[in-house]
Amino acid sequence: MEMSVDVLLEGDFAESYLTGDNRKLIATDSMKNTVYVLAKENEFASIEDFAHLICRHFCKTYPQVESAAVTIAQSRWERIELDGKKHPHAFVGGDSEKRTCSVKIGKQGATATGGISGLEVLKTTDSEFSDFVTDRYRTLKDAKDRIFATSVEASWTYGQSVSDFNGCYAAIRAALLATFATHYSLSVQQTLLAMGEAALAACGDVRDIELKMPNQHRIPFNLEPFGLKNSNEIFVPTDEPFGMITGVVARK
Repeated sequence: MEMSVDVLLEGDFAESYLTGDNRKLIATDSMKNTVYVLAKENEFASIEDFAHLICRHFCKTYPQVESAAVTIAQSRWERIELDGKKHPHAFVGGDSEKRTCSVKIGKQGATATGGISGLEVLKTTDSEFSDFVTDRYRTLKDAKDRIFATSVEASWTYGQSVSDFNGCYAAIRAALLATFATHYSLSVQQTLLAMGEAALAACGDVRDIELKMPNQHRIPFNLEPFGLKNSNEIFVPTDEPFGMITGVVARK
């Protein structure tokens, strides 16, 4: 597991700001070292479990800490498969995709979220966008068959009874991918809702999910100067500008 861990502590640290009295301060270097030591001394199955472990440690160890919040981003590594078998020590990276979580524990209780960022998906057909507002500012033409590409960022809120963070994450990720692939899209917005509904159906321990899906355009290249017709075959990927489509899907 390769992780980037952020730790934020809140509590009785006012004197350090007001008078320079640092006796209650826990150095950020000590906080960094704590993460490595806890990783060595404990076993955990998921990043959510590790985040809870870190939060509980700081709240229990230091009376001046009123709450601890931990955010983790896990890089995606998978074992290389050879002849249908996963290699014992060789891995292939997952590019930009990361698994994420955020846990906060304090006097008011505990909250936990899970998520995915950088989940890049694309399909070459079964996607439209047409019949939108026409006014003096519109230059975009109706598209009855277009490439749909995006980098999904998802964040979901766990309920209090969740026990299998890994199973929930895997089910939600699979639901997002399956829905994106099979849903006939009339807009990014419509597909976002379908993906959110599928995610909630896949894991009953999740209360809501927020999705952010930037519209990563593929523009047909103009081949007319070369005496050629582009029949939806040659495209140019563009980074900017882009529309950011967002939404939250929650249980009733």
